[in-house]
Amino acid sequence: MDRGDLFAPRRQSARTIAIAQTVGYYGGYLVIGMFVASLGPTLPCLAQNTGSSVSSISSLFLTRSFGYLLGSLLCGRLYDRVPVHTLMGSMLIVIAVLLAVTPLVPVLWVLTLVQLVLGLSVSTLDVGVNTSLMWVHRASSGAFMTAGHFFFGTGGLLTPVLVTYLAQISGGIYWSYWALALLVLPVALWVFSQPNPTRTVERMESGQPVRINRTLVFLVTLFLFLYVGVESSFGGWIFTYARTLKMGDDTLISYLNSTFYAAFTVGCLIATPLAMRFRPRHILLGDLLGCLTGLIVILMQPESLVALWIGTLIAGLAIASVFPVTLGFAERRLAITGSVTGWFFAGAGAGGMLLPWLIGQLFEVVGPMVAMYGMVLDLLVALLTLFILMRFEPTRYVQHVPAAASGGSED
Repeated sequence: MDRGDLFAPRRQSARTIAIAQTVGYYGGYLVIGMFVASLGPTLPCLAQNTGSSVSSISSLFLTRSFGYLLGSLLCGRLYDRVPVHTLMGSMLIVIAVLLAVTPLVPVLWVLTLVQLVLGLSVSTLDVGVNTSLMWVHRASSGAFMTAGHFFFGTGGLLTPVLVTYLAQISGGIYWSYWALALLVLPVALWVFSQPNPTRTVERMESGQPVRINRTLVFLVTLFLFLYVGVESSFGGWIFTYARTLKMGDDTLISYLNSTFYAAFTVGCLIATPLAMRFRPRHILLGDLLGCLTGLIVILMQPESLVALWIGTLIAGLAIASVFPVTLGFAERRLAITGSVTGWFFAGAGAGGMLLPWLIGQLFEVVGPMVAMYGMVLDLLVALLTLFILMRFEPTRYVQHVPAAASGGSED
């Protein structure tokens, strides 16, 4: 491993180093979850700060997503060239600064620019966290990434509570964002203090150079595109779906989102030991079929609030581990580089934008059921894509990275 920072300890066992690195990556997941959940509860106050309507300022969601997509496309090659933790730590510092600045911006176009850069920075961190976990844990990375997504879900669950509480006691959203910014700084310092992970393998066991299978990269990217489309659509439209069908008052049905993300978080926790015992393809198949079952429960009784709650719970539990297990599935078949991971996250970012947008375009024209049918169709295509992916057999690699290519000396 290269020593990318002056704070890195001189003598540690490989296991101790891996644990310390993983702690930093889990902190990164927590920060990403905080980022995702921070905008919604503060949107009305941000509209007031900038003198904008809620409909106008809601464009910040699209701006963040575009920044995330842009960052995913641009940052992958950086992780193949510069010290990994220097880039990750720098992005954490940028995120902290931008979060602190957010409530101070009085003009919508400036706030839009801030959120664009924030989305780009978070996607760079996200690519780095997931790529580094695969580099550190290799074949067992699926289980560690599943556990990491538990921390992502935890950040998403706790942030609205923290933001709302601080806004109530302070009379504004300033301390809400400043508290989030302060929470990011210890994670940045921890990441800076750890040695960089050994980069991706470059040779197969036969000694031949690795050639990236572009077809496989495309299929994994497509699969993640389809998965994130369902996750974003369910989380984004379930409240409006229930409200349009008049299934209860706003207070009651607002808990559907919390139920989905709570089930998502618990699902990550449950899936962590399963990822250590079962093959990724079997877990992914069970996840997709479980999520499909949740949607079918809702469709069988479309006007039943009980069926909606049950279906939401099943879908959240089932879909939780798809993303990390997919990356573990890919790691067994590809030499994972920053560029490859960047394409995966670009596909995920595009999926999070397209299907929710399509549902929005058809929601009033076709009716609220288009949300459920759209997600079912998406999942069926995802199942077909998974069956094609299963035809690719795992390939074994040996760890070999020239020191000159990794930005420092290797241990």
